[in-house]
Order: sequence, then structure tokens, then C-alpha cells
Amino acid sequence: MKPLRDFFDVLQSKVSENPKLRRYRPVVNAFDTIFFTPNQTTRNGVHIRDGVDLKRVMIAVVIALIPPLLFGMYNVGYQYFAQLPGLHSPWELFRFGAFRVLPLVIVSYAVGLTVEFTFAVLRGHEVNEGYLVTGMLIPLIVPADLPLWMLAVAVVFAVIIGKEVFGGTGMNVLNPALVARAFLFFAYPTFMSGDIWVADSAATDAISGETLLGKLGLGHVVTDSSMRMFVGLIPGSVGETSVVAILIGAFILIYTGVGSWRIMLSALIGASLMGLICNAIGSHALLSFPWWKHLLLGGFMFGIVFMATDPVSAAQTTKGKWIYGFLVGLMSILIRVFNPAYPEGVMLAILFMNVMAPLIDHIVVASNIKKRGKRYRLVMANS
Repeated sequence: MKPLRDFFDVLQSKVSENPKLRRYRPVVNAFDTIFFTPNQTTRNGVHIRDGVDLKRVMIAVVIALIPPLLFGMYNVGYQYFAQLPGLHSPWELFRFGAFRVLPLVIVSYAVGLTVEFTFAVLRGHEVNEGYLVTGMLIPLIVPADLPLWMLAVAVVFAVIIGKEVFGGTGMNVLNPALVARAFLFFAYPTFMSGDIWVADSAATDAISGETLLGKLGLGHVVTDSSMRMFVGLIPGSVGETSVVAILIGAFILIYTGVGSWRIMLSALIGASLMGLICNAIGSHALLSFPWWKHLLLGGFMFGIVFMATDPVSAAQTTKGKWIYGFLVGLMSILIRVFNPAYPEGVMLAILFMNVMAPLIDHIVVASNIKKRGKRYRLVMANS
């Protein structure tokens, strides 16, 4: 690694000494810190002495997203070939899916990082590391057949409107990946709903590209087995179908301390409660659908593991995380069941709770201050 270290040292020196190149120093620093730990240290004020920086925290999330990504590639191929004649090897399925999914990932990172680098140069600040995660999340929450130009437009919108207008990573109110998904859903609804969740479904009459939630929303009976739903061999967004792969990612996030298990658990409790209430109400396909199967379908598990736990847009206080997660889960099933036009509710639920998270934290902190004030007055009265 010494030749690479020497290369960056020379490059840093030339950029620092040349006034015309100095504005591009954030770009050089961004690539430098990918390979090496930053050599900058805090000299005064309260700080934490640790070799882990924001970039490495984000990389931990990217690693956790690899299982859903790999399974998503396989499932894209599986869904396409499953309804066609002939036998196909697992490698053939994975290769087909990889050729469909990798362009989404490449376009997402290329466009998103270009916007990030542009804002860093124009504003004169370091490149925000947050897009390392957002760039992977966005391709995993869209259909495999989404046109690449639409993805590019959504990425630009998400980075600029969802993050940069608020000041960059750490200042955004909404989860940028969900902002991209919401933009696509409302700007190009025909490409985000209907029979589009299986690659090339429109070109092949034998393939039905509708998701199970879509069928339930239309009042159809879903006969797929619970194990099939759990494994993820069903139509859907690239990385959202496999609960097994998502749980592996959840373990990585919890083990590394990056993701909040409180938010994940409370979201499951809230969703289960709402599902039980719906089962007790009526006989419509979505109302009578077993509450525990709601946890296996759509983007619910992916949403609560990878997006509801976003440390920037989620609640920060311990009690607030329980409240925030519970309401995310409850509202996800509520929107899913009572909105037949859009049977997937986790995106809207998380975005709404992103907005409410600061209020939840404010109420929790104000309540704690009030309790401490009462204890203080009680102690003073007894002393």
C-alpha cells in the first residue's frame, strides 16, 4: 500500500499548492479516505478518540446490503425463467439477474456521486459519505426493468431535494432513498405499479409481473406458501423480497451497532398489532390476510431494517426509537390495507415518521426535563 500512499501524498501536495486546483481538494480527500484512515485529529473540545469514521460506518451498511443484493440478482432471473419452458441452471438465473441489476447500481452511484462531488467543489466542503449507502439502497427498492434514465433523474432529485437543500449528510430530514422511490412513484406511476415487477414481463405473455400485494389489493387470493415468501422467490423490488437475506443484513447492522434493534423490534410489534386488528375487522383479501404474513410481503422488512433505522432521519432518544418504530410498523399495515390504490405502505409510513421524529424526540426530552424538575423540587422540599 506504500506506493498508493505516496501517490495520494504527492497528489494532495500538488492540489494544496496550486490555487487553481485547491477547490478540488475535497474530491482528492474523498478517494484518499476510501483507502486510508484520515490523518486528521480533533485537538480541542469534546470528541471521541476512535479509528472509525463516517465512511466506515456507511461501508458497514453497504456490507449488510450485499445479501439482499445477491439474492435479488438471483430472484430477478428466477422470476423470468420460472414461467418459461425448459430447465435453467442457478448460474444462468443469477447471470440474467446480474445483467439487469448491476446497471441500476452503476447508474445510481455514477449519477449520485457526480452530484455529491459537484456540491462539494462548489461549496468547498468535504464529500458527504452518506451516498455510499443511498447509492446501494435506491437500486434495491425499484423494479429490475426500471429505465436507467428514470433512475438517474430520481437519484438527482433525491440527492439535491432530499439531502443537499438541507445541508448534506447529517442534516436531511427525510431518507434520501425513500425520496427517490416517492419521486418515481408519483412522477412515473406506470413504471412503479402494475405488471412490471418481473423482467421483460410485458414482452412475454406467459409471465405475470404483478406482486402478491398487488394481487391482494385487487381482491385476489394469494396461494403462495409462507416458506416461499420467507425465502423471497416472489415478484417484487430487486432487494426487498427475501426476508432471509434481510435478516442476515439486520444481524450485521445490530452486531456492529449501526442499526437500532429497538426500532426494528418496535416496528414488528406495531405491524403485528395492526395486522391483528385488521384480521378482526373484515373479510376483504387484505383485511383477512394473516397478520404474520404481512411481515413477509412487500418492502416491509427491508424498510424497517435498512431505512427506518437511518440514524439521521430516525428518532434519536431511546424512548423515541420505541415510539417511532412502533408507529412506522402500525402505519405501514394501515396504509397497505386501507389504500387499495397503493397496497405497499412502508415507504409512506417511514417518510411520514421521518418528519415526525424531531417532534417525538422533543416530547421525550421535554418529558424527561419535567420529571427531573419534579424530582429536584421534591428533594429540595425534603432537605
